[in-house]
Amino acid sequence: MLLKDKVIIVSGIGPGLGARLALRAAEYQAKAVVLAARTPSKLDETEQLIRAAGHGCEIFKLPTDITQPAQCQRLAEQTTERFGRIDALINSAYLHGSWSTSGNAAMDDWRQTMEVNLFGSMNMTQAVVPQMKQQKSGSIVMINTMATRRTNQLEAGYAVSKGALQTAVQYLAEDLGPHGIRVNSTYMGWMWGEPVKAYLQGESQRQGVSVESLAKEVGKDIPLRNEIPDEGDCAAAALYLASDYARVITGAHLDVNGGHYLPH
Repeated sequence: MLLKDKVIIVSGIGPGLGARLALRAAEYQAKAVVLAARTPSKLDETEQLIRAAGHGCEIFKLPTDITQPAQCQRLAEQTTERFGRIDALINSAYLHGSWSTSGNAAMDDWRQTMEVNLFGSMNMTQAVVPQMKQQKSGSIVMINTMATRRTNQLEAGYAVSKGALQTAVQYLAEDLGPHGIRVNSTYMGWMWGEPVKAYLQGESQRQGVSVESLAKEVGKDIPLRNEIPDEGDCAAAALYLASDYARVITGAHLDVNGGHYLPH
C-alpha cells in the first residue's frame, strides 16, 4: 500500500483534515502514525477513529504546541526513539485568525497567525530534518490553502501567512534535496467534513436556507462534479506526496480543490 511500513507524523490533529490525514495514513498501512496537537482529547478521539476503522498500526500521541521549538524537538526525538526513523511529516496545524480585510486587519492578529502557520511549521520541519538527513530520505508536506490562489479579502491574514510558507517550501526543497528530503505543498479549498458542515449549518440558520442548497451553490464554482470535495480524498492527495510514488517530486504546488482554482 501507499505508506506501507512508514512512520508518519501528522500535526494539527482535530475534527477536520488532521484526523482524516491520520486515518488515511493508517488505511495506507503506515507502520506508525504519530499524532500531534495542543489538545490531548483531540489525539484520543483520532486514535479511537483509527481503531474503530479496524486499523492496527502503532499510534503515538504527544500533545505539542508547534509554536514552541522545544516541544517540536521533543516530538521528533521521541518518535525516533520509539520507531527508529521519521519517513514523513505532514504539517497540517494552522491558525485561521480573524475574518477581516487587509486594509483594516489588526497586525497583532496577523502576527499570531504567522507564528503558527509559518514559524510553527518551520519549527516542526527543522525538528525532523536531522533524523531525515541521517537516514538520507524523508518527505515534508505543507498543507496550504486556495486562499493564496484566489483572493478572499476576509482571509487576508491567513492567506499572507500561507503565502510565506509557500515561499519557504521552495527554499527548503532546494536546501534539503541533496540529502534526499522532499518538500511539497498541497493547496486545499472547500473540503466536505465537520468544519465545513458546521459553517454551512451556521449560514443555514442565518440565511434561512437549507445546508444542501448552500453546498450546491458552492459546488457551482467547482468544475469537478460540481461538488465540494471530500476531506478524506483531499487527505489522500497529501499522503501521495508523502509516499515513494512521489519520490522524484519536490518543490511542487499541488492544487487539491476540484478545479476551483485552475493554474494558467
